Amino acid sequence: MTNTLNKFLVYITLFLISFPVTFAQDDVSLFNYWKYYSDAENALYKTESGMVLDQLSKRKQEIQKISSLEEWQDRQEVVKEKLLKIIGPFPSKTPLNAKITGKIKRPDFRVEKVVFESMPGFYVTAAIFIPNKRKGKAPAILFASGHTESSFRYKPYQQIIINLVKKGFVVLAIDPVGQSERSQYLDPATGKPLYGSVAEHCYFGNQCFLSGYSPAKYFIWDGIRAIDYLISRKEVDPERIGITGHSGGGTQTAYIAAIDDRILAAVPECFITDLNYLIKSNGPQDAEQNLSGFTQAGLNHADFIEVRAPKPTLILSVTRDFFSIQGARETYAESKMIYKAYGKDDYIQMSESDTIHGTPLKNREARYAFFQKFLDLPGDPKDHKVQFFSEQELWVTETGQLATSFIGKTVFDLNKDVATKQLSEIKISRKNESAHLNEVRTDAKMLSGFKYPEKYGTSIFSGKYINPDYELEKYLIPGSGDYYLPAVLYKPAKNDTKKLIILFSDKGKEWIANNSPLAHSLVKQGYSVLLFDLPGIGELGPGYMHGYDAYFPVWYTSILAGTSISGLWAEDILRAVHFAKSRIPGSQITGISDGNTSTGLLLASVFSTEISKIIMIKPLIGYEQILTNIFYDEKLIPSSIAGALNSFDLPDLYALLAPRKTLLVNPVNGTDKPATKKEIDASLSFVTKIYTGYNAQNGFNIITDLEISKISNNIFDWLK
Repeated sequence: MTNTLNKFLVYITLFLISFPVTFAQDDVSLFNYWKYYSDAENALYKTESGMVLDQLSKRKQEIQKISSLEEWQDRQEVVKEKLLKIIGPFPSKTPLNAKITGKIKRPDFRVEKVVFESMPGFYVTAAIFIPNKRKGKAPAILFASGHTESSFRYKPYQQIIINLVKKGFVVLAIDPVGQSERSQYLDPATGKPLYGSVAEHCYFGNQCFLSGYSPAKYFIWDGIRAIDYLISRKEVDPERIGITGHSGGGTQTAYIAAIDDRILAAVPECFITDLNYLIKSNGPQDAEQNLSGFTQAGLNHADFIEVRAPKPTLILSVTRDFFSIQGARETYAESKMIYKAYGKDDYIQMSESDTIHGTPLKNREARYAFFQKFLDLPGDPKDHKVQFFSEQELWVTETGQLATSFIGKTVFDLNKDVATKQLSEIKISRKNESAHLNEVRTDAKMLSGFKYPEKYGTSIFSGKYINPDYELEKYLIPGSGDYYLPAVLYKPAKNDTKKLIILFSDKGKEWIANNSPLAHSLVKQGYSVLLFDLPGIGELGPGYMHGYDAYFPVWYTSILAGTSISGLWAEDILRAVHFAKSRIPGSQITGISDGNTSTGLLLASVFSTEISKIIMIKPLIGYEQILTNIFYDEKLIPSSIAGALNSFDLPDLYALLAPRKTLLVNPVNGTDKPATKKEIDASLSFVTKIYTGYNAQNGFNIITDLEISKISNNIFDWLK
């Protein structure tokens, strides 16, 4: 991120050196006069989260209507089907090829270090802890680690694992993908991870979302295969299987227990809440904690518990967690209803401690007692001091990293295989051009969540400035959510034409007005120019849910709801178009976007012909560029459409613009660097073919390597 920021600052510096700002500095701010809208910068998150909250409200109404066990059972079937559809499809089971890489002996138990393949070439590092004294086959517990760089080697996790094994349980602890020995991105110079576990999960997870599924699929499948390994062991009773984990491990516990019917007892810790509260506080967490279309499908955390009823479940929570304790309590109360319907009230339990996110003594002992009861292994539930292993002692590989010890696959490799197949299917579909593009238009509307504005509301006039060469009018345009789009309309002094341009950038309207020559140059050429900020940008951003470690929760929120940021932008762009046409009736409108906002302009132009000419500066040429680059640029993600690859890539949307005049200026690849001729030809040849079919081959133009100083002149020439 630092390198990206430095490059951006260099870019801006070079720009300002190349273009001394000689035009007037315009006051284009609006909301500083409107204290009621002081929270406007959070409009994007609040609009996306509002959709999620509406979906959760509908779910709650459905739950309140359930009055019998039969109705609960009907819902269980529906929920299980929905979960499998959202998460899957899972691959076929293949040989685990498990290998023991080392053993450690302690007086009362032993540890075997294990590596197995949950899929061919996709290695999982694990350790199985086996008590020395057992009466026949023992109950077994799968331990899922939370977000620590050392995974199950983390001492608070060892405290739980070793206590369980000393009480007679076999415990299998696995490394989640992207953690400890399963880091996906290593620094070649040091051999150490380039990212922390949360960042890793988001980084490869974003590529999975583009292909239409959550990276949770891999976490869950690893857990299912870990259960396969557990029950293959002679020491384990396959009828007495439990699972537990804290934080991110609580996520895995909830998921895996909901999917794998072989798990009898489940104890998720510091994860279960109600999304109503999570959305209103920290927002969605890292990638695998979000399932595509989850709330759109009418689901919430309680469904992970209710779908497995009446199997025993213990919710462990703390009162000062970022996973709302009120949400946990309400989920527990709702879940009790289905267990009561089954006549198994005591099979759902909850323990909470008054502390911060962690594994406190009270909850540890509640976990031990719960497993002892429901996995039928009575004994001492007390938590005892243990002798910890060093992190290196529990390394399964020689180097402490699979990537430098085994030649295996990463999530990037697996998803690239998925994406390659999807791209191949898209190319096959393109052979029937008309049918393909009709389907793309329909699918793009559904996946982006775009809804054509039905009501436009009344704009608010906010002020006017008169300069020798132009007039500047300030407006607030009603947006698609509970916000206004701050906008400024430049009108040439001699405004005797119907030439009108809407212009917006991911840097905001104020940046365009005061740092870019484009708007003023267009006005000098006789164009009226409407500048405005889209949600999340300028006066409507960045907000408390933005930046690398916070912008993605906005995108993840839209994924839960089955919408997109770009779809919302497209709606607001059309609102701006409607406003512009009302101010200058009879005008033909050209849309110009800069940077990540280009996807919004692209969608708006696909769904409406009101924009007669389209110019996109630095647009992404295709999602293929993100999915085939292991080190893509994250800034391209929030404007992307999750699930697009199930139906289309960006070139298909570009093709839908035909035969309207379209200009791409300095298009970029998946690393946000200038796309090469080879990349452009490979990605956009289909677009050229469609334009040629309309006998409009000159209507689709691409300009590359254009110096910033020459953009305005080239745009003028193209517009003539």
